[in-house]
Amino acid sequence: MLVSCAEIYLRERLQCHLNTLQNIKGSIEKHLCDRVRTKVTGDGMEQYNFSPRSSDAEKERRAAFSALFQNSPIPRGELVYSQLSIYLSRQELSRMLVLSDIYRDHVLTTNGILIELGTCYGRTAALLLNLRSIFEPYNFTRRLVVFDTFEGLRGTSQIDGSNRLAVDGAYSAGVGYEDYLRQVLSYHESEAPIAHISKFEIVKGDASETLPAYLKAHPETVISLVYFDFDIYKPTRDALIAIKPHLTRTSVLVFDQINCPEFPGETIAVNEVLGLNNCLLRRSPLTPWLSYMSFDA
Repeated sequence: MLVSCAEIYLRERLQCHLNTLQNIKGSIEKHLCDRVRTKVTGDGMEQYNFSPRSSDAEKERRAAFSALFQNSPIPRGELVYSQLSIYLSRQELSRMLVLSDIYRDHVLTTNGILIELGTCYGRTAALLLNLRSIFEPYNFTRRLVVFDTFEGLRGTSQIDGSNRLAVDGAYSAGVGYEDYLRQVLSYHESEAPIAHISKFEIVKGDASETLPAYLKAHPETVISLVYFDFDIYKPTRDALIAIKPHLTRTSVLVFDQINCPEFPGETIAVNEVLGLNNCLLRRSPLTPWLSYMSFDA
């Protein structure tokens, strides 16, 4: 039976995608094995500390569920490409739906770029990149710029409270993680139209310095959406001051730790720079933490 050139080409492309996905999953597994986990029991058992509000029973269930994922019998190519929703938590799905709503209702008809301030492993960056590809696949001007130290929090002080994670170095993604994230985002971009035009950028370093420098180098910048996930006071305050000249009345500011007792610095910074009395702050009923507002100053 003769095989057409088109079929051969499609098979080669499919194998190329499968190889890429297998490499990504392998890197994820290695990173999970290498990362430092928080010890929460005296017998040496390690569990993921997802939230200070999680009960011991919840932590145990999540550790067991993580083991299920790591030992998944699903073929790697299928697992990464089409079956990850099996392991998607209710909390993460809620967060994805909220960001999808914000993008559709408040970003789609505006002009400007997307900025993420603090990304850690890049889940929000990947989500924003894919939302752009879904909602406006041909809008090559909707670029995403991601700012992070990739070495954890930087610039903590007493104003950030006494939470044990409100310290410099917390939430470090690991040495060289920005290069890995760049590969992941490049794959996502390759699955969208106009893939030959890069529509994302990763800026490593202290955003208190790198964000003003970026905006000075790009005076044409208009910001459509900015996602704040610094957690702490100083970089949040510095970023708010830096971006104000680049915001319009339709710009959307999304915050991850507003009204959060564990990380009071974000709220304090917003109050100092924008004034809470001037903010029409909204949230979705789908998740307790994400808040957003349009800029109007």
